[in-house]
Amino acid sequence: MNKPLVGAFLAALLLGAGVAPAVAAEPAGSASEVSAEAAPQTKYTAPDTAPAAKAVTFAGTVALSNCSGSVVRIPDAAPTDPALVLSNGHCMESGFPGPGEVVVDQPSSRTFTLLNASGSGVGTLRASKIAYGTMTDTDLSLYELTSTYQQIEDSYGIQALELETAHPTAGTAITVASGYWKRTYSCDIDGFVHQLKEGRWTWKDSVRYTPECQTIGGTSGSPVIDDATGKVVAVNNTGNESGQECTDNNPCEVDENGDVTVREGINYAQQTYNMVPCIGAGSKIDLTREGCALPKP
Repeated sequence: MNKPLVGAFLAALLLGAGVAPAVAAEPAGSASEVSAEAAPQTKYTAPDTAPAAKAVTFAGTVALSNCSGSVVRIPDAAPTDPALVLSNGHCMESGFPGPGEVVVDQPSSRTFTLLNASGSGVGTLRASKIAYGTMTDTDLSLYELTSTYQQIEDSYGIQALELETAHPTAGTAITVASGYWKRTYSCDIDGFVHQLKEGRWTWKDSVRYTPECQTIGGTSGSPVIDDATGKVVAVNNTGNESGQECTDNNPCEVDENGDVTVREGINYAQQTYNMVPCIGAGSKIDLTREGCALPKP
């Protein structure tokens, strides 16, 4: 993950590589230059009482200059709250935060291309700040926008994706929706990893996908959506490219006993339910709220 973003992307293309955590793609022309004026396979059969699966589209996803993301909200967010964009900590324009580093309320004017259901860019959203970002225990960033949820819906007819408030379960059918590539990946949650180690970073209780989700560089930050509920359960962030152990771009799994497992070609995400208690009134990040366990500065 320490490779320069452009170099990492070109290397992935030359090697035909699959995933790179923190492998942000760098296109010839950024999707975020759009003017503001302007059936998944599963391993199980859901019971008859389960809700009908909702079609996962690109509506609410965004493209960053080097990654993917999504406009998200907590269940009780007010329409007048400033909207939030979810991506990876390693996708921040300020660079990879080091182990133990937490970014809070850092000014930002970054832009995001908002996509509609078919994946077409319909306008540009702009950040006012990085509300939160880290690569410690998890790999996420939350940008606060200059637009409210209501303004986005009024202007583009697009609603934010809702964050799930409960821990996901193994066997759940999911879709990884990349706004950068305008491509989706469908698979199941295979299980959860006690510790996922990659280079200098360690992430806890990570989501492991079944092999069908062969995400690639540029999909970093994509929302992982529960097919049954349409809610965001995780944020896509990494995968083991070449079978190396615990190196950059080759995360390894470490269990409670310290035993290490390497799964070449398998990809991972970071859960997002644990973010919800840290978002308070006005959709503002408040790390002092009860139940908030995200790393603090």
